[in-house]
Amino acid sequence: MIMHQQTKLENNSHHIYTVYIRYIQRRRRNRMHLSVSLTSGEPIYSQVKEQIKNQILTGLLKEGELLPSIRNLAQNLKISVITTKRAYDELEQEGLVTSVSGKGTFVSGNNIESIREIKNRALEDQIRLTIREGKNMGLTRKDFLHLVTILYGEEMES
Repeated sequence: MIMHQQTKLENNSHHIYTVYIRYIQRRRRNRMHLSVSLTSGEPIYSQVKEQIKNQILTGLLKEGELLPSIRNLAQNLKISVITTKRAYDELEQEGLVTSVSGKGTFVSGNNIESIREIKNRALEDQIRLTIREGKNMGLTRKDFLHLVTILYGEEMES
């Protein structure tokens, strides 16, 4: 059973469809939030894929959780079934979801290490970017590490 709430925002000729999808799986309510911009320049399948991927990596979608069917998701987002299928196929190629014929698409449970590796690579990319910005500002390695140490300590306290 899928229930959804949809809003359409029009802002400077940008059309964004936001869908809050609640679906019931084994007596548990699950919620997935997706926004699709028709004018962002980013392919719609990529927008869907990245948002689902992010929800898996952040733990909003848990291991073993059933995703909405390709058809229901396409209908709710008002996009093509082919577009939704491509997003799910790419998530499956990355090992984040598993499709079971006749049952649906599930968040992969056997890829915890793979998910951890993806998170680590994303963090490394952010750190590299931050280091580059620090160098451009003239920060020495020592000053940079000192700043990280201070900020890391502040995060640990909160």
